[in-house]
Amino acid sequence: MKLHIDIDCTPEEARAFLGLPDVQPMQSAVMAQLQERLEANLAATDPEVLFRTWLPAQIGNLEHLQKFFWQQFTQAASRATGGSP
Repeated sequence: MKLHIDIDCTPEEARAFLGLPDVQPMQSAVMAQLQERLEANLAATDPEVLFRTWLPAQIGNLEHLQKFFWQQFTQAASRATGGSP
């Protein structure tokens, strides 16, 4: 014998019927606080700080990165034209 019961109710009604707590106010407060923190961190993000964080230690800042690329380009150009590296 099979018994099939369909209950049509909202999640709020099911929580109340089962005696579960309503966590919506707490979830809203936590999400608002999380949004504030994310917005503050995004506003404080500086591209130069990101470069220093992401690049290896030997290429610590943008000037070193530019010098590194220029050195590589000049070496490649001198090899391509037959000059000394």
